[in-house]
Amino acid sequence: MAKERRGMARGVDAVGRAVLGSPEGEATPGSRGSRRFVRMLPALLIVGGLVFDALTPANFTAVPLFVAAPLIAAPFFSLSRTVRTGIAAVLSVLAMRLSDGTSTEVVPAIEMLTVLTASVLALVINGVVRRSNEQLASARVIAETAMRAVLPTPPERIGGLQVAARYEAAQADEFVGGDLYAVADTPYGVRMVVGDVRGKGLGAVEAVAVIIGSFREAAEQEPSLEGVAQRLERALAREGTRRYGLDVMEGFITAVLAEIPPGAVTLRLVNRGHPEPILLHADGDLEVLAPSVPALPLGMDLGVWPDRVDEWEMPPGATLLAFTDGLSEARNADGFFYDPAARLRGRIFPGPEELLSALTDDVRLHTGGRATDDMALLAVGRPAEGQPVRRTTVRIVGRRDGHGDG
Repeated sequence: MAKERRGMARGVDAVGRAVLGSPEGEATPGSRGSRRFVRMLPALLIVGGLVFDALTPANFTAVPLFVAAPLIAAPFFSLSRTVRTGIAAVLSVLAMRLSDGTSTEVVPAIEMLTVLTASVLALVINGVVRRSNEQLASARVIAETAMRAVLPTPPERIGGLQVAARYEAAQADEFVGGDLYAVADTPYGVRMVVGDVRGKGLGAVEAVAVIIGSFREAAEQEPSLEGVAQRLERALAREGTRRYGLDVMEGFITAVLAEIPPGAVTLRLVNRGHPEPILLHADGDLEVLAPSVPALPLGMDLGVWPDRVDEWEMPPGATLLAFTDGLSEARNADGFFYDPAARLRGRIFPGPEELLSALTDDVRLHTGGRATDDMALLAVGRPAEGQPVRRTTVRIVGRRDGHGDG
């Protein structure tokens, strides 16, 4: 009888594999090994149940394994594969009871009813998960569209300068953050801003829209970079009067504003509590552009202090790199922060786009793909004589998007 039951188990095992089909096309979190294990787990439970039933006395039951198989398949597999898993589980129990002649008894009948009920419940769970995934996908598309509208692609050349920009989301399912950048060609030179709004979500996007809109207006009208910073401060104050609660008390934006006047090698900066930009020179040397006097972020509303502009030389072949703390606070597995100045010192790049491509690749290697904060990057280069024009692209990418080669 034992041999007969084992033979029946092998036969049902073959039927089960045929019903379950190929695992291709399923997606689960984790590494490739973890995905393979999850894909195989329902089949392993069914096979394990058949083996357990064949090797144990009749008063031992493997029904919990057959119940678990479709329930595990439900959140990870497609509807058709969940159906096949449920059918395989029910057929396996039925085959076992037919082989030992107990299919008409009360307890085996209850076992088959239990597995059938679990299979139906798995279909319900699968439907709920699929609807949730569809809603999440729709939300991601809307969020990405909103970010692209708020952060439009800057021209590849502005005022004779080469420009490249990137926005990288920390998680593939999170496209709505508070990092921002903008570049404008004005009567006073090329002006730019890179900033980071506290928080995430639609509230952060709203604040980003306020800052970028105010910056574009102020950059055209204000004769000084300090005046631009003060216009942004007033715009945030007006926005704050329309808000209540936590946002009023804690809302702020770190930002660095830069100006490159026409016909000069001068670079002017106003830093409001933001990570210090880096100026890379054509020979591989670099400078960390620390403010002479530290300043509070925009929107802190803790007093009024005059902004101070710091000046540096930006010769031909030099590139200004501004970024948010998603780059400088990216940690590796040992908890060490990414140091962009140390990583970039001594390296030479053909242009801003190549700089950002190398930088994003390097920070991914540093974090192992485990970044926890979004990052915005803006690189503006003053071309050296004879340097070719290079095309610039701006992408909003998630963690599943390759290496972001622009």
